[in-house]
Amino acid sequence: MADVDAETIPLCVDLDGTLVRTDMLHEALLLLAKSSPRSLPALPAWLLRGKAGFKHLVAERVTIDPAALPYRATVLDMIAEARAAGRPVVLATAAPTRIATAIADHLGLFDEVVSSDRETNLSADAKARALVQRYGERGFDYVGNDHADLPVLARARRAFLISSSGRLRRAALARGHDALTLLDDPRGGIRTWRKALRVHQWLKNLLVFVPIFAAHEASDSARLGAAIVAFLSFSLCASSVYFLNDLLDLSSDRVHHRKKERPFASGASPVAAGIVAAPLLLAASLGLALLLPRAFLGVLLLYCGLTSAYSFYLKRQVVVDVMLLASLYTIRIIAGSAATLIRPSFWLLALSMFTFLCLAMVKRYSELRVAVGSGQPLAGRGYMPADLPVVLALGVSSGMVSVLILAMYTQAAIVPEMYSAPEWLWLAPPLMLYWITRLWMKAQRGEVDEDPVVFAMRDWQSLVILVLMGGAFALAASGWQPW
Repeated sequence: MADVDAETIPLCVDLDGTLVRTDMLHEALLLLAKSSPRSLPALPAWLLRGKAGFKHLVAERVTIDPAALPYRATVLDMIAEARAAGRPVVLATAAPTRIATAIADHLGLFDEVVSSDRETNLSADAKARALVQRYGERGFDYVGNDHADLPVLARARRAFLISSSGRLRRAALARGHDALTLLDDPRGGIRTWRKALRVHQWLKNLLVFVPIFAAHEASDSARLGAAIVAFLSFSLCASSVYFLNDLLDLSSDRVHHRKKERPFASGASPVAAGIVAAPLLLAASLGLALLLPRAFLGVLLLYCGLTSAYSFYLKRQVVVDVMLLASLYTIRIIAGSAATLIRPSFWLLALSMFTFLCLAMVKRYSELRVAVGSGQPLAGRGYMPADLPVVLALGVSSGMVSVLILAMYTQAAIVPEMYSAPEWLWLAPPLMLYWITRLWMKAQRGEVDEDPVVFAMRDWQSLVILVLMGGAFALAASGWQPW
């Protein structure tokens, strides 16, 4: 086989991590967890049948969308070049036949599929033997990306290793292959992981400080320290939930115009790393929670349970999803109260509920508006194009209710007890009315990037209004009266 014309030598391409920037077994397990969570307790029993049998049992119960996978452009170009030269192209993968065939049929680029069956896991030495048996020693070219590909690369005529791992590249070079080509794998670094953690979303967790400032207890170092620990705990928990949400939403995120660039959806961060990191982040969050009053741990667990329910199911329930999002904001305030042992007032909870319902409606309205404009359904949600004006009406009305609550609060009986110059509070309602009105006008124009909190933190007018409202409350508490 070594003397065969180079034009007839097949190009064999690995699937997991090579053709696609993800692992199909991990993808299938996540789909199984999302579509049939009751199957998860059976996984240990399936593993007793061996890895090949395990893969097939999982693959039989899920349907992967090949069109949404993050394909590697470099490998697609290599395949196109081989086909242009008249060479056969083979998909050689350890993935089960059902998944491998679906991907090959979708792409229409492969002449043959060599994959795992129920008895044989076609990986490492098993794959090398299968390809040598078909095409002979040095009778094929191979493209791989992992340690399991080293035995195959060693027996190929030309070997292509896609990796930026120094250890893996040294291991490949140590085998002395005289036709080994090293290709970089531009995996994301710290910046990509920061994006996956959504550190910018930790701004929402600053709400845990609201009770301590609302009660004028920020000078209490013990309570301030407790609020800081609560902030860190909630931030780690939120990142854990973001990981879970992104992993369960891979298929819908990949067809979204913006979310497809998220680290796990794009393949910039490995799915397996996310599966491991999510429980570790949660464990760290719970560890910090144990330093605080027991009530805080209860609120944190409630938040974790609700966000998990949202990720698995409730996000697809119309209206329920936005009400839950609003509740999660309010829960952060309740968590701050639990951590600092400050009882929240009715006014604070009512204001937060309607304000955050308004923001949740802005988020959903912006997403639905983009989907309607592109002619595509809102993936992973239960909303229809006809719901757009209803969402607009509900969002604007809930925003107006929040302004009304704030206006009524300025005349509440508890205000003179809290503020020496309550007249300054009268500035807050018109400022908030302006901000909410402007926010919805921006949303209607398509200028809100689907997350109103992030938009507010980047919008100079929103920041000015926040400072002015904070100043009004500070002046009211100071007792300064220029009149």
